[in-house]
Amino acid sequence: MLKRKHFRYRDIDALRAEIAELGLSIRLEENIEKLLEPVQIGHKVAGNAFGIHPMEGCDGTLDGKPSELTIRRWERFGRGGAKLIWGEATALFDEVKSNSRQLIISDETAGSMESILNLTRNAHREEFGSNEEVIVGMQLTHSGRYSYQKPLIAFRHPVVDKVTLIDKKNKIPIPNDYPVLSDDYLERQEDIFVEAAKLAWKIGFDFVDLKQCHTYLLSELLAAKTRTGKYGGSFENRTRFIRNIVGKIRAEVGDELILGTRLNVYDGVAFMQDPETTVGVPRDIPTPYLYGFGVDENNPPQPDMTEPIKLVGVLKDLGVKLVNVTTGSPYFNPHIGRPFERPPIDGYETPEHPLIGVDRHIRLTGDIQRAYPDLPVVGTGYSWLQQYLVNAAEANIRDGRVSFVAVGRGALAYPDYARDTIESGEMVKKKVCVAVSYCTALMRAKANPLGQFAAGCVPRDKIYAPIYKEAEKTLTKRD
Repeated sequence: MLKRKHFRYRDIDALRAEIAELGLSIRLEENIEKLLEPVQIGHKVAGNAFGIHPMEGCDGTLDGKPSELTIRRWERFGRGGAKLIWGEATALFDEVKSNSRQLIISDETAGSMESILNLTRNAHREEFGSNEEVIVGMQLTHSGRYSYQKPLIAFRHPVVDKVTLIDKKNKIPIPNDYPVLSDDYLERQEDIFVEAAKLAWKIGFDFVDLKQCHTYLLSELLAAKTRTGKYGGSFENRTRFIRNIVGKIRAEVGDELILGTRLNVYDGVAFMQDPETTVGVPRDIPTPYLYGFGVDENNPPQPDMTEPIKLVGVLKDLGVKLVNVTTGSPYFNPHIGRPFERPPIDGYETPEHPLIGVDRHIRLTGDIQRAYPDLPVVGTGYSWLQQYLVNAAEANIRDGRVSFVAVGRGALAYPDYARDTIESGEMVKKKVCVAVSYCTALMRAKANPLGQFAAGCVPRDKIYAPIYKEAEKTLTKRD
């Protein structure tokens, strides 16, 4: 069956026409001005409103240090012109890595992390003459359900448990008696997060991100309505973990370290491939649906922003200075978080026009920004717009729907997208991400002596073409 090509616009007006035809709220501005203005974050100032999201290359050493490819990626980001560099997911310890080659923050890796931070800043200085206005952070993560050694789950999920694998090779899901993490375990993790944040601060990072997104542990805890004990059930209990971490870090280091969080404001529901059409369809889900954060319990999969808006207000009052808004899970509904042209190798054809997904990101981010207009909010979900993403970004900043616009996949393809826009007022079409999910396929490719192939942009970065060719031999549609 011939698949529809969604991104087929001859110019910006053709894109505007389809946005109007779909009845969406995306606006496009042609004169780039607001993106060039500085943005205050706590006691620091970012020199413009361009950002780079925490994109992993799955290419660290097995003991959690940066490899040559990691170093190359960070240096390219430093030279790219974006003034907010949201450093990639860095695990608290080996057991909670999402893949075997994820970075780790520890006393043993601190020196290498300091080196990569200094390299990034120095690369920026070489290109732009100063690095004082570039803000670089570290994303601290506990992968929870998606820890690569074994799932570490916060609660039993009647839908997602069926696709949470304890044996990935043989596709065996966790059994019905699989244990849930105890309150004592979670309480210990709070202090591990605090120590990791203090170490990142000593190394010299401008901010740390307490990662609450994409259904990893802290994200899953926000949805733990059916969990018993002090970390589950009520809104107060489900936010106890993040509130405790923020409070403890502030008590240790005050305001010197900026605290941020990348937050799922909408989890969505789990999808699967329709075997006849290959299009994604929702899995059978119970109603009321008590298993997702930001999801309408009585009308899933519709968003309900009541609790996400409330949580951001709580975190702001506790001293969080930067919020990055995102949605969905790459594991069970990738079209929600990453609107795509071609699906991941283990995924499904998109069940909606990708513009609908882009619009959802923009609307939900706007809900947060308008609720807290003095809080710097980072927008997500722009990469599918290709060279027009900066036009949407400019409009959203002008309209008060966001403070920063950052790209993830788009930065792997085009790390200097900000510099080109600053210099010429637009992005270069032949350099943009085309959303064909090769980077995701590499992230899924595990049959490697190191347990993971390195990930990057195959169409735009020649280093990754031979890596993909080798990885492709090991991949199947359901790998």
